[in-house]
Amino acid sequence: MASVEIDVKYVAHLARLALTPDEEKQLGAQLGNILGYIEKLRELDVTNVEPTAHAVPLVNVLRADEVHPSLPHEDALRNAPQKGGGLFVVPKIVE
Repeated sequence: MASVEIDVKYVAHLARLALTPDEEKQLGAQLGNILGYIEKLRELDVTNVEPTAHAVPLVNVLRADEVHPSLPHEDALRNAPQKGGGLFVVPKIVE
């Protein structure tokens, strides 16, 4: 367990949690185990390990941006239930 004392009530207040005394004890033990594990990780020699944002390399799977002709205005409005002034007419939702 870590040498740092955890104020479980303060942490619960920040998380807006209402804990019973039994839950506070359980959470305190769990947080202590987590901090202990972090201390154990600090013992590792990571001098030759490159920092990474992801555990596995990621490659962008999106296609390259290319300019294409857009849909003609008339085709876009062809199946519109209502149209006016060359635009789609939709029901008013904000008063």
